[in-house]
Amino acid sequence: MTEPRYDVIAIGNAVVDVIAACEDELIEELGLSRGGMMLLDEPRADELYQAMPPAREVSGGSAANTLAGLSTLGLQCAFIGQVADDQLGKVFRHDMRATGIDFDTPARDGEPATGRCLIFVTPDGERTMNTFLGAGQFLPKEALDEDLIASASILYLEGYLWDPEEPRRAMRRAIEVARSAGRKIAFTASESFVIDRHGDDFRSLIEDGMIDILFVNEGELATLTGEDDFENGVAAVAGKVPVLVATKGEHGAIAIANGERAEVAAEPIEKVVDTTGAGDQFAAGFLSGYAKGAPLSDCLKRGAITAAEVISHYGPRPEADMKKLIAESL
Repeated sequence: MTEPRYDVIAIGNAVVDVIAACEDELIEELGLSRGGMMLLDEPRADELYQAMPPAREVSGGSAANTLAGLSTLGLQCAFIGQVADDQLGKVFRHDMRATGIDFDTPARDGEPATGRCLIFVTPDGERTMNTFLGAGQFLPKEALDEDLIASASILYLEGYLWDPEEPRRAMRRAIEVARSAGRKIAFTASESFVIDRHGDDFRSLIEDGMIDILFVNEGELATLTGEDDFENGVAAVAGKVPVLVATKGEHGAIAIANGERAEVAAEPIEKVVDTTGAGDQFAAGFLSGYAKGAPLSDCLKRGAITAAEVISHYGPRPEADMKKLIAESL
């Protein structure tokens, strides 16, 4: 096996997050699913955008956010995702490269536009996400740089992108390429509604040994396994993947790797400002340790630290010096 060029390559949605603080009443007025994530068509996205209070626009997307966290922690990363040849697409590409992430997937001509996620944040810090995938849902298998995929220690896949047919085919091919090259495959389930739609696919990937590292939160674990009890859900999956990482929000997280179990409490913070990106950054922290061979407990601790940092401010990507923060906390 050749020495990897990258620590992590991710395939995910290329979207720009539009984040606005709002009152609970607006969530109800707009008929949104509080605390969840809904997919939108372009007219509904335009309608919600017009209804938003003043907002911040930052490049996002689950897997892209995780790479941003990994890059700030010093790992070598690359991203595969689809943007349109429009202004938001240029913003997204600039932001990725400015973060030190290689992103060379060619832009797509014509409609639809680059994806965007409209995020309403209530006073308790809960985020309600409404996503127009746009060009991202048309990532073709032909856009994959297979040599690039084979050059990374870890291929990280975003469950959100499994929903559209075209990128789903692309990710299946990416799994084949990474597996043939002897690389690890990490998968984040992303959201319970995705599991509702594609749970049979995900369970098949798990049963067939195609996933080396599985990230879920407690809700996703219940949907995936049909077990409402957290520990029963863990038991149903732990023996089927080499590494299981399951987060429990304010109650911390657990990881099981080849029979070893570790747990971590949530890091204390003064105030939860915005939970957008908490799971993405937990994955970044965990993988930053795992990719370098750190003990399982240290990987979890890194995840807790990075998740706590991102929920202490608006936006899905780190703002602090994460290397320093982790060095001081471990």
